Amino acid sequence: MEKLTKEQIDNAIKLLKMPADSKLVTHLNACVHCGLCAESCMYYKATKENRFIPARKVELVASLYRKYCTLTGKIVPFLTNARELDEEMANEMIDMLFGACTMCGRCVKHCSIGVDISYVVHIGRRMLSAMNLVPKSLQSTVDAALETGNNMGIPTEDFADTIQWMEEELMDEYGADARIPLNETGKKVLYTLNPREPKFFPLSISAMAKIFFAAKESWTISTNTYDVTNYGLFSGNNAHAGEIAKRLHDEVAKMGSQMLVLGECGHGSRANRWEGANYLKQKYDFEVITVVELINQYIRSGRITLDKSLNNELVTIHDPCNLVRNGGLLSEIRFAVKNAVSDYVEMNPHGLDSFCCGGGGGQLAMSEYNDRRLKIGEIKAEQIRTTGAKVVITPCHNCVDQLSQLNHTCKLGVKIKTIAEIVAEAVIINNE
Repeated sequence: MEKLTKEQIDNAIKLLKMPADSKLVTHLNACVHCGLCAESCMYYKATKENRFIPARKVELVASLYRKYCTLTGKIVPFLTNARELDEEMANEMIDMLFGACTMCGRCVKHCSIGVDISYVVHIGRRMLSAMNLVPKSLQSTVDAALETGNNMGIPTEDFADTIQWMEEELMDEYGADARIPLNETGKKVLYTLNPREPKFFPLSISAMAKIFFAAKESWTISTNTYDVTNYGLFSGNNAHAGEIAKRLHDEVAKMGSQMLVLGECGHGSRANRWEGANYLKQKYDFEVITVVELINQYIRSGRITLDKSLNNELVTIHDPCNLVRNGGLLSEIRFAVKNAVSDYVEMNPHGLDSFCCGGGGGQLAMSEYNDRRLKIGEIKAEQIRTTGAKVVITPCHNCVDQLSQLNHTCKLGVKIKTIAEIVAEAVIINNE
């Protein structure tokens, strides 16, 4: 790393001095270094290296706060373990806050004091972003979304061709009304996708289209703005995250839709449903809902009918951190699965205490940490193996990607499916 400039350091320290950020100060001062968070963290469990203990990550940011924001830290830094923000410190922050944390929040649930460790890590990432020190692979994903409208840089023509191909197959099977509408204004629902779907998992698109068809929904996809993901949430650049969120917000108005339905993506749902209004500093004037909740509305209201006998293999559920621990959709995910499959078994632990798959926090976008990501993912792989399940269901395409890699490297021999896919396999189509 080149020597940090005064401007870089000043930009980072400003974030520690944010006006009235009592939340940050409270959590930085609350940690008592008890170490109870250690066993909650996959990085520590997988390596037993003390540097990966979540409290150590809090201490990185806290030591800078003491140095630049407290009198004692400025005068006698050695008494308070106050540290300078220099190249060595910046490198350590990059490795620990980007490369050794999925921001899953499991450590927060296990903290005896209630320190919001994920929030502190996010502030640390924001500091690094302010110094232009976001790992290049992660930043390139954000840049692609800003420059092309989707994080994988898929050309609009290629995307439209993929949708047309999926629509033709759907119509061949279910008739001319089984469409995937593109750019149709005035539809009730504007549906979003993870770009991994048109790129690698197009069957997820046709599965949801089948459900929309069965429910007789008024819906469309915009070729201009369809990406549900927002890697600005992970890079720590709130301006970038806000710009990406604003594009989806504005597209709803442009298309004349009443509801923004967020495709199966944990962090995308968090960024748009729970963080979007904060980024934009305004309340949305339309409904924002995850596709899991929408599917459950169809089931509860009788708009779709399911035959769970069509899914008779033993199923288990992987809980995406941003949808369950941080999003409150524990029961919603299980309602959908219970109505779509004959039998399922829970992992141990699961739900609010579930382990991250290892792909969150932008880890899938940071190729420099691939080996570490797969190492911590072995914990999830062993959980899956122990259940004896043949199918793993998760409503998040980032999780699907990580679990697919674990399925291959750990030789699990399972199928990885989304909620839409498992529900579509059970839905009964009534052509009357």
